[in-house]
Amino acid sequence: MANETNPENPTTTKKRGRPRVFDRDAALAKATELFWRKGYEATSISNLTEAMNIRTPSLYAAFGSKEALYIEVLEFYQNNYGPLVWGRFFNAESAQKAIENLLLDSAATLTGCKADIPNGCMVSLSSVASEGYLHLGDIVQNARSLTFDRIKARLDEDVKAGKLKPDFDTNAFARYIQNIQLGMSVLARDGATRKDLEGVAEMAMLTLHSHNLEIDK
Repeated sequence: MANETNPENPTTTKKRGRPRVFDRDAALAKATELFWRKGYEATSISNLTEAMNIRTPSLYAAFGSKEALYIEVLEFYQNNYGPLVWGRFFNAESAQKAIENLLLDSAATLTGCKADIPNGCMVSLSSVASEGYLHLGDIVQNARSLTFDRIKARLDEDVKAGKLKPDFDTNAFARYIQNIQLGMSVLARDGATRKDLEGVAEMAMLTLHSHNLEIDK
């Protein structure tokens, strides 16, 4: 019904305003922040509809279910917030510099110094699997594994290029850096400052340099 009769003049009509356009990205941003702060189980449908400023039928019409919304949120999170941590990693000239950039940018991002976002990493802090949602837990685990995969691939690249010693254990060191970053996320959620986490990053880099990984020229 596009038109409505004007009761003061039945021969004229007045047009209703256009229906509000659903902004999917804006809704996902609100849902992301909510899941990030509260976790999956503690976030109710009513929490989501209030934050996203939509009604329950609209939420289900747009996303299908809470689980499907969470899956889309994980993708939104990685696409929109991942570059804050990973941008300089991919542009670094060496694996050592890439890892340094990753840890320092993690220190800034995880403590909310790069954007107005909750502290910690939503993926790292997720306990969705232990809450009984195993399918979602598998997706989160795969997302976590990206950190290890990316670091190892960068280290392997430098070994192949002759920048790192051929017997360097890229698997163990990638796992070590992954654990450092995971710990930084927990510390950030507990209130650690950017300076605190930069100290952790610097100690990790000292460990890296102490192994004299680069081949002597």
